[in-house]
Amino acid sequence: MKIDFAQSAQSTLGVEWELAIVDRYNGELVSVADQVLRGVSANHPELQDDDEHPHIKQELLLNTVELVTGVCTTVEEAKADLSRSLAAVREVTDPMGVELFCAGSHPFSAPRSQQVTDKERYAKLIDRTQWWGRQMVIYGVHVHVGLDHRDKALPVVDGLANYFPHFQALSASSPFWGGEDTGYASQRALMFQQLPTAGLPFHFDDWAAYESYVEDMFTTGVIDSVSEIRWDIRPVGNLGTVEMRVCDGLSTLQDVGAVAALTQCLVHEFSTTLDAGGTIPTMPPWHIQENKWRAARYGLDAIIILDAQGNEQLVTEHLVEVLDRLEPVAAKLGCSSELADVEGILQRGAGYQRQRRIAEDNDGDLRAVVLDMVQQLRG
Repeated sequence: MKIDFAQSAQSTLGVEWELAIVDRYNGELVSVADQVLRGVSANHPELQDDDEHPHIKQELLLNTVELVTGVCTTVEEAKADLSRSLAAVREVTDPMGVELFCAGSHPFSAPRSQQVTDKERYAKLIDRTQWWGRQMVIYGVHVHVGLDHRDKALPVVDGLANYFPHFQALSASSPFWGGEDTGYASQRALMFQQLPTAGLPFHFDDWAAYESYVEDMFTTGVIDSVSEIRWDIRPVGNLGTVEMRVCDGLSTLQDVGAVAALTQCLVHEFSTTLDAGGTIPTMPPWHIQENKWRAARYGLDAIIILDAQGNEQLVTEHLVEVLDRLEPVAAKLGCSSELADVEGILQRGAGYQRQRRIAEDNDGDLRAVVLDMVQQLRG
């Protein structure tokens, strides 16, 4: 099987932001995405009846809309794109009496009560995955970064896997599930990997080995489309990008910009290393798997494995070193202020910490947690 890798300008950017739709007063999820999307289309008469808005999309569940940027050069441009789409959605949702928020999961709405979008591919997913598929009341942020050559894609995926716990810890925002505190910073990380072909990516020595894997997946009926390979980090051949899908949902545009800048800078650094004839270090898969679990469990308090030799460090301490190293890269890419926003997350804490604090301040009332996240997105 031949998988083409599209022409893409190096370090261009695309961001996807999944938003939950909730009742304005009680914070419960509401399944009105179809109505929202129809309203958005009605406000854009240039769209035909069956046309999907280019930047506002359907998702698996009817309680979700996804904002998708165009191809951007800078993080600032991507944030402006998302802001325009958010405003377009609010034109419809504000009169409806519903609100938007983003986190890795909804703290208390029952997964079994959520309606699935009426599309064949979603119905097939639920039919195949059953209970696990019906639990996917989760929200994330995905960042695409363009590469100028196909042969960089798999080494860059390996490189980003080394930073899996950094992204997970920064974004972790799903401590509650079904009204209970799970004890994890990110329940979403462990929930999503239960789907077939989800979870950590495999290592491939070259593109031909990756093509062979995909062919096997088609031959054995595991997938019907390459997009059904739902790894946490993956190459996207038709776009000419690598896609970082690690992050839990983030409650503010500022935080979305921060993780987008960190992703863009790392990918650009990896690409420069490869251009110079260098290699990107890898770790044994058992180290990467352990790092994922530690970051999901402990968030910003995780002590992570740094290299194949087993050296360890507190994730926040290592992040400070990484940010210092990437400052010249950020200056070149025009995202210095957005990369600096990563340090803001370290200083004020991640989403899971704020959620627990709000719950404690409100005697365990998780409605207050949802409404606080609504206000964060408003702010």
